[in-house]
Amino acid sequence: MEPTPASQKPNALWRFFSSVRLTLVLLILLAGASVLGTFIPQREGMSDFAHRLSPGMFKVFETFQLFDVYHSLWFRILISALALNLIVCSLNRLSSTVRRLRALPRADRSKPFEDTPPRRRFTVSLSVAEAATRAQDLLRKRTVRHARKESTDGVFLYGERGRFSVFGVYIVHMSVLLILVGSIIGSVTGFEGFVNIPEGEGTETIRLRRSGAELNLGFRVECTEFFVAFYNDGTPKEYRSSLRFSAGDESIEGAVLVNHPYTFRGVRFYQASYGVIPGNEASLVLHRGTSPVKETAIRARRGEPIPLPGGEGTFQVEDIREDFMRMGMGPAARILVHPKEGEPVPFWVFLHPDRMEARFSEVFKRFPQLNPSSFEPYTFLLKDIERRYYTGLQVNRDPGVPFVWSGFILIIVGLFISFFMSHRRIWVRIEKDGDRAVVSLAGMANKNPVGLERELDRLTDGLREHLGAEGQAS
Repeated sequence: MEPTPASQKPNALWRFFSSVRLTLVLLILLAGASVLGTFIPQREGMSDFAHRLSPGMFKVFETFQLFDVYHSLWFRILISALALNLIVCSLNRLSSTVRRLRALPRADRSKPFEDTPPRRRFTVSLSVAEAATRAQDLLRKRTVRHARKESTDGVFLYGERGRFSVFGVYIVHMSVLLILVGSIIGSVTGFEGFVNIPEGEGTETIRLRRSGAELNLGFRVECTEFFVAFYNDGTPKEYRSSLRFSAGDESIEGAVLVNHPYTFRGVRFYQASYGVIPGNEASLVLHRGTSPVKETAIRARRGEPIPLPGGEGTFQVEDIREDFMRMGMGPAARILVHPKEGEPVPFWVFLHPDRMEARFSEVFKRFPQLNPSSFEPYTFLLKDIERRYYTGLQVNRDPGVPFVWSGFILIIVGLFISFFMSHRRIWVRIEKDGDRAVVSLAGMANKNPVGLERELDRLTDGLREHLGAEGQAS
């Protein structure tokens, strides 16, 4: 592809961005950035790596955004510069390509026939005019942009195929440009976040991974049901979430499994994790310290006032936790007793009080908030708590995906045209030889000379049969 002459280039800036050297430099820099993004832990995975760095080195990594390479400003600048370089290079060479495409070569050229092999020369028992007319009919069926020229040497015919194949490289350029544009759009306007939704509940917001800020989705997503199956050793075999998406009058249900995401309004939900959280009910046993001791089993719902068996007041479960203080103490419930007289009495009761007492014996005895007998004459015992699953969803939105997919499709088309198609120009010369005519074929192609040779051989055989050839010309 011939570049536009330097005199036609407007300025130095245009020459700079139309440079192939710039393309190579940008590709090398992007490759280096990709290596950094591969070997340096990114975002959530950076914690362990960052702890091993000195404060000064950590500051360098933070300044150059090496913990989030693909969303960094300098990486976006490199992508944008490569896109601009690609556009300028294409425009810089497009005008000369169009001129060559529009130009129609002379039909009466003799140079293409200088090295014509004997197999592409044959004689026919026809006049030059009749042979030319018949040959032109066949050539019109197999080629486009035809031309005919009569001269003193005979009749020349011209046709060509695949003239638009010269645009294959521009289709490849366009496909790469679409991929780059898609990556920039996704990086700037897209988001990645996560959300944990308890079974039976819903939310309209998620938490962004990069900033930790909350983002309103503009619609509501609910986990109507969560299912998990386990292998015999207790490891999860399969887990999936049944989700309901609601926006105004629109309501759609869909299932999300591992590697089977669901998309709603351009936002894609992936099944990432799951867990167990305490529900809203706790099973309690109340011992009333009289003789004989009376025991009462109660199923208490969070926040619901329940009368004490002896009529001394009411109590309610204020809080339920799966693991008290996240210290392996097991489930616990916070009880608030409202006596008929006096101040409310708050305290915690544990499913495994022996663990708490063994680990924090002095604290356990000193603080009444940890004493299940804080309100006499009752002792509260926790027997069980309600548990329910929550689903952990990864939430992504990438508006650049359609551009990237379009680019991948176009790059396949462009590469096919570039490698398997060529611009082929074919000449047929018909000369007089006594009362007979001599037919010769020649051709030129911008690439794939082997394909051109096969094309000329097929056309030669076709003309031989169509014109009733007698044999090769001497």
